[in-house]
Amino acid sequence: MDQPLRRIPTRFAVPIGILTFCVWAFWLSTQFERVPPILKRGIQPSDFPQLVIGLIAMLTIWLIFRDRSALPAPLSRHVQATIGLLLVFVLIAEVDLFLGLGAFAVLLAALWGERRIWALVLVGLISPTLVFFLFDSVFEVRFPRGLLTNFWYG
Repeated sequence: MDQPLRRIPTRFAVPIGILTFCVWAFWLSTQFERVPPILKRGIQPSDFPQLVIGLIAMLTIWLIFRDRSALPAPLSRHVQATIGLLLVFVLIAEVDLFLGLGAFAVLLAALWGERRIWALVLVGLISPTLVFFLFDSVFEVRFPRGLLTNFWYG
């Protein structure tokens, strides 16, 4: 065995995470309402997601037994910080999605090396505004209500 024993558990971290997600997603798919037999044409709403989840789980189990690739290098500080920013985005988006998009855009640009204040302000204001109006006006998808979106939606 070419891997040190202390690194073997990390080899299983991603497959176990994927399988945990599959169990959670499968449980969610059992919460779909059933279509009465008289209206049923084809499969139930939960059948297709469950088939896809089952395929993902089978491929993941196969990966556990068949993958012999070397362990990747540890994640760089930039990647770790970006993952941290995603968590910050999720927390801020609970208050307001638009605010979370702006904060994430500014913090990510600053993390990646942008130091010009005017550029950070433009990224923080223009990017989320364009995304907001693209989804709201073009795709007609409403953002969840929050501190700033309440002003727009009234």
